[in-house]
Amino acid sequence: MLFTWVKIVYVARNAKDSVVSYYHFERMTVIFPEPGDWDSYLKRFMAGKMMFGSWYDHVNNWWKRKQSYSNVHFMFYEDLIENTGREIEKLSTFLGLSPSSEEMERIIDLVQFDKMKTNNNINLSGFPGMNFKVSSFIRKGKVGDWKNHFTVAQNEEFEEDYKIKMKNSTLKFPIKVLTENP
Repeated sequence: MLFTWVKIVYVARNAKDSVVSYYHFERMTVIFPEPGDWDSYLKRFMAGKMMFGSWYDHVNNWWKRKQSYSNVHFMFYEDLIENTGREIEKLSTFLGLSPSSEEMERIIDLVQFDKMKTNNNINLSGFPGMNFKVSSFIRKGKVGDWKNHFTVAQNEEFEEDYKIKMKNSTLKFPIKVLTENP
């Protein structure tokens, strides 16, 4: 049971961009095992054999919790990229906050991807557990970057697997990122 006095903010990112992000993260961290080649990593992701379990189970379980618990705020990464201000307003409402227009402007400015990438408090540039010669912690932040990694065959296999694993879920991502071929 979730604590009723705790507010939980869950940010979900589409599966294809998530697996690309995980892959680059695991490549750069020295505390995780080497992720191997992209194709085997993608298969491991689809099988749910990830360090922290199945992406599908994770997002679906939080999506279900959101339906039953008013203290869970479910956000989509894609919506944050599309309209940061709108999503910060929704989050503020959920948290019971009423920032002034100046505070909203400052927040929106500070959470822009390029700002966060250069902020040493966020980009983990001083953390010794990461090899920044391999990748930066905050890498691209683009929606649809999966197209630069998936082959047509990998995309088709992933889509079939995704349809099976998500067939009983009401969770729908806000943009159609899963049907575009690379």
